[in-house]
Amino acid sequence: MKRVSSVTVRKRMIAAFLTGLLFFLIIDARLGFVQFLMGDELMKLADESWSRDITFEPERGKILDRQGEVLAENVTAPSVIVVPRQIKNPQETAGKIADILNIPEQDAYEYVTRDAVYTRVHPEGRKINNDQEEAFRTLNMDGVYLAKDSKRHYPFDDYLSHVLGFAGIDNQGLMGLELYYNDKLDGEEGSLSFYSDAKGTKLKQIADDYKAPEDGLNLETTIDSKVQTIMERELDLAESQYNPDGAMAIAVDPDTGGVLGMATRPNFHPENYQNVDPEIYDRNMPIWSTYEPGSTFKIITLAAALEENTVDLQKDEFHDDGDITVGGTELHCWKSGGHGHQTYLEVVQNSCNPGFVQLGTDLGKEKLFSYIKDFGFGKKTGIDLRGEGNGILFDPENIGPVEVATTSFGQGVSVTPIQQVMAVSAAVNGGKLYEPFIAKEWIDPQTNKSVEKVEPTLRENIISESTSEEVRKALESVVAKGTGRPAYVDGYRVGGKTGTAQKVGPDGNYLTDNHIVSFMGFAPADDPEIVVYVAIDNPKGTVQFGGPIAGPVVGTIIGDSLRAMGVEPRKGGLDKEYTWPDQPPIEVPDLIGQKKEDLIEYQTNLSIETSGSGDYIIDQAPSPGTKIEQGEKIRIYLSEKNSS
Repeated sequence: MKRVSSVTVRKRMIAAFLTGLLFFLIIDARLGFVQFLMGDELMKLADESWSRDITFEPERGKILDRQGEVLAENVTAPSVIVVPRQIKNPQETAGKIADILNIPEQDAYEYVTRDAVYTRVHPEGRKINNDQEEAFRTLNMDGVYLAKDSKRHYPFDDYLSHVLGFAGIDNQGLMGLELYYNDKLDGEEGSLSFYSDAKGTKLKQIADDYKAPEDGLNLETTIDSKVQTIMERELDLAESQYNPDGAMAIAVDPDTGGVLGMATRPNFHPENYQNVDPEIYDRNMPIWSTYEPGSTFKIITLAAALEENTVDLQKDEFHDDGDITVGGTELHCWKSGGHGHQTYLEVVQNSCNPGFVQLGTDLGKEKLFSYIKDFGFGKKTGIDLRGEGNGILFDPENIGPVEVATTSFGQGVSVTPIQQVMAVSAAVNGGKLYEPFIAKEWIDPQTNKSVEKVEPTLRENIISESTSEEVRKALESVVAKGTGRPAYVDGYRVGGKTGTAQKVGPDGNYLTDNHIVSFMGFAPADDPEIVVYVAIDNPKGTVQFGGPIAGPVVGTIIGDSLRAMGVEPRKGGLDKEYTWPDQPPIEVPDLIGQKKEDLIEYQTNLSIETSGSGDYIIDQAPSPGTKIEQGEKIRIYLSEKNSS
């Protein structure tokens, strides 16, 4: 038998030891790698395999007007959740679910037999209606639950629809403010995590992990719901009267740029957007639409000419024979034969195209287009809504004398309504061009405390206060004595300008008898608190001019809005000049204390109705001093005794 030397034994022992040490180091390194480098990932995978999460949707933030009136909120609308392992008779349960939700029974059966801890019936079982909810509660099926859920509700129905937009089935914003501010309105979802074995049995020895949902912030806007309601009402009336291709209106606070109201026709109900052609809800006309502005653009030419001291409205004169020739092109006035000899103030009042061509020509290409850009045309205003247009200006190298001339009275350039409103606001507010905005303040729904306030953004000072004052006075005279008379509001000082814009057809030529008629108005004229723009696209069955069609709409919106806003009537304004067949209003006399027989002298201009009996007038309506149209009714109350 061969003996093994002690040296060999030692070598083998060392080899075994080193092999064991190497093996141990490998295992140790692996354990260290798993523990320190892969530990978090493996724990996450283990946690996912054991845990079951039920999510809790946050409450979407409300949208409010500037007085706190709710414009968009959430209402309860439960959703159907199925726990398959708790369902004893899948076929029967599937049939009942299918009947209530009006879905194929096979689809319902797939939900109730799915290999999952729980499943949502989507989309038919999401945010079900009241009748469906009642049916599920009555049947009380095992394994079928109604989870608390909510859907978006708009209390004013289709009012302000293009501004508010709408939210989808998961309460995500899809359009309007709902989309633009979705991250702040949406909040963060919460969850309840519990642990279970492979069979779905809850592991009671491990505590549940609950994360509360974080509700979205409430948004207080600059919108005044009273102004919006007035605006919507007047657009509805105009739509029913003229059957236009479309209509729009905007109202802003000229001192901040805050939007008080905005409306588009045709409109839609945000809760039923699925049933509407996307072309309707995708086109918020006041910010999306671009077209030649027509005579409302003359306000910019006027402001530039006054700022550059190229015209004195009272002293300088212009003779209009109906046309003016520039660069070999004859440009016509809207009035056949022209307006004759006028001061430049009368040029403004009469909206005389040749007169404004002369103003633009005197300014020159560089200065005119410099002011146009300074007033914000040719670029987006930055309003907090998506889909805003840029408008189109002439390329500088293509601007000649004719382009300067036509631009001076609003032809050949393309602008958006919101650009016009902000530019005119700057022209009448002292020269300050603001960025329009709708979001005013963000509020914590739990504490009702302000989280963030949005301050007005001043872009540029364009003209001086003295020039702005002169613009206001000139435009007030347009409403009192010129083409803007239909927008006159008794008791308030209103300024404004008409607009009649030709539309370009597919062939590049102007369409016949197809115009966008508009009116830009502001009040009070000495210290404007509201600027209103209304445009009506191709009104039918009427002469297509901005003054008689859009003017009365703007006048009514301004008058009713100022009263709703608590703005007191102004004195010291210009009296309206009446032309045939218009008749001036008359002031209601004080009849209280007079005898019934004395009414004869008033019955020529007034229609009088009586209540009661006797010889003496003890009360009347309207009150003395109120101005009413001739022939309008007043009511008197009679008594046997004189109470005066």
